[in-house]
Amino acid sequence: MIQADVKEADSEGEAANAFFLPDFCERWNLLLVILIAELLAIVLALAQPGGWLERLRFLAVDSLFVQWVALTDAAVLCSCRKWFRRLGNRGAAVTVLVVLQLVTLCFTLLTYGLLEFLALSLTLAPGWLAERLVVNVLISVTVTAVALRYFYVQHQWKLNVEAEARSRIAELQARIRPHFLFNSMNTIASLARSDPRKTEQVVEDLAEVFRATLAKRDRLTLAEELELARSYLRIEALRLGERLKVEWHIDSGVEQIMVPALTLQPLVENAVYHGIETLPGGGVITIAARRDGERIVIEITNPVAGATAPARRTGNQLALANIEQRLQLMYGRSDVLDVGESPNLFEVRLRLPVGIFGGESSIE
Repeated sequence: MIQADVKEADSEGEAANAFFLPDFCERWNLLLVILIAELLAIVLALAQPGGWLERLRFLAVDSLFVQWVALTDAAVLCSCRKWFRRLGNRGAAVTVLVVLQLVTLCFTLLTYGLLEFLALSLTLAPGWLAERLVVNVLISVTVTAVALRYFYVQHQWKLNVEAEARSRIAELQARIRPHFLFNSMNTIASLARSDPRKTEQVVEDLAEVFRATLAKRDRLTLAEELELARSYLRIEALRLGERLKVEWHIDSGVEQIMVPALTLQPLVENAVYHGIETLPGGGVITIAARRDGERIVIEITNPVAGATAPARRTGNQLALANIEQRLQLMYGRSDVLDVGESPNLFEVRLRLPVGIFGGESSIE
């Protein structure tokens, strides 16, 4: 059932990614609409002739009208998003342009009706309604067209960023450290006669690692990522013996959250290669995962040789920089990876937003 849920989430995610309009049901997008509408009202007020008092009066009235229109537009785009998405990008753009102008026309007529009800229409100049209808629609068409073009350009930029992120994932999937492969083959050769059962387990674990690194999926459940890390660590444990110890602290309810593929295994590999292997007595790798609000926090901690130790290896920061850049491209934010280092301890903390890949997978 997990694979079925993942495939369904994949198809929904692909459909959402193909649509260029943002989700106006989200609070941040709604706030952005309100701010842009108010900026438009301020610009229109500044363009009015007369003194500052007259402009402030116009701003008060115009802000009310513009906010009415903007909030109604956002409500329409929110409630009809699924329907717009079925029309495709081009059909949705034309339909949205027409629908939002109808909203503007309706509010213009509503404003005139309200002025008549309050007996204020007599103070208006002749032909005020016709002029307002034309002016408001022209302003609305211009703003809507510019906004649609902006959303489309942003959508194309996002697709390019995601394509670059996928290419980096493919590069990471294709890159397997030669020493790990050689060590695994040597382990298999040494166990082939003495312990056939362990040999079979190593082969299965190695196949699991290769299956994940060669797969085309760009996201997995955390449970799959953890199992991949366990497969890798079981292979290394046969080689390192008692030098390698692992502690797991995985909170319940987090294993079905979707995360980028190959997020955990490269960090665990770094912990072994730059930490455990450099210490004659080995050490403990701690892997923890928990839910923290709208994020999932994953921590990998390992001991390291001192800064002046001859066994200390370089290149760890370069590998982490590559992983951090890949995650930043996928999530579009810079606070997804933190590194903490003391003289004898190294810690990597991932803070990945939940729901960025279509929400959480569920099990039936």
